[in-house]
Amino acid sequence: MKEAHFKDNFWNTEITSTGGYDSIIQHLNDGKKTCKEIEDFIKARAAIEEKYGKDLLNLSKRVCGQSEVNSLKRSLDVFKLQVENVGVAHMHLAQTLREEVKKMEEFRERQKDARKKVELHMEAFHKQKSTQFKKTMETKKTYEQKCRDKEEAEQTMNRNTNTSNAKQQEKLYQKSQQTKAAAEEADRMYSHNVSLLEKICEDWQKEHVRACEVFESQEVERKNFLRNMVWTHLNQLSQQCVTSDELYEEVRKSLEQCSIQKDIEYFIDLRRTGDKPPAPVPYENFYNTQRTPAAVRPGLSAGRRGPLPNPTNVQ
Repeated sequence: MKEAHFKDNFWNTEITSTGGYDSIIQHLNDGKKTCKEIEDFIKARAAIEEKYGKDLLNLSKRVCGQSEVNSLKRSLDVFKLQVENVGVAHMHLAQTLREEVKKMEEFRERQKDARKKVELHMEAFHKQKSTQFKKTMETKKTYEQKCRDKEEAEQTMNRNTNTSNAKQQEKLYQKSQQTKAAAEEADRMYSHNVSLLEKICEDWQKEHVRACEVFESQEVERKNFLRNMVWTHLNQLSQQCVTSDELYEEVRKSLEQCSIQKDIEYFIDLRRTGDKPPAPVPYENFYNTQRTPAAVRPGLSAGRRGPLPNPTNVQ
């Protein structure tokens, strides 16, 4: 099947119409708009990645398991470190995306400059063709009028051949010759303008074909550039996922080395206070503890008199 191309499908039967050309230009403008939209989209994604990266960096600075000990503490330290590394990776991704945006900006400007030259050239041709067509139509109108004037003068002269005197005949003859000369001059001008218009149209058609080829080449380049850019963008996002997973895998490996029993033993060795519990508290009877001093009476020491004897009754 024959491939379709711009140069074969954007002509108009009306000589002054630029509908086909305008349709291509509108499509190119829409393509430029798409480039800008994708550029803004990736720029916004870069801002999101940068903010997310900064948030992760701030998060990694938070206290997390500070009072933990031994292997789990080491795993939590690795966890915070890898969160920080993921944040840094997202910051790098944001920078990479901005570099892609810069490439898009440069591409748009490059196509814009190339297009501008062709458009200015084509606008000049359109203006020249339109002006010449208008001039040609004006000379055609003049030519047709002069031809009618010539025919009318000849008919008038012929009608008055037998009824007019010699002087009147001469006057009619002179007018016929004048209108004939004017018609011939108008014919010459009209023919000249038609030839000039034909030459301009030939040049315009060649330039139209070249412009279509340039515009089609730009469109192919633009679509290929956008397709590759989006493909690369997705690869960058996928690589970020891979990078994050690799960093998180380091945390998982550390957690696999975490020994709960060793952590328990480590804490015991570090903080142990003894292996014997306190003795039982005995029961002490209040009354028993109060009578004990009176029940056991110590002997009297020498040099101290005994208790006063009871008095006796006198008879």
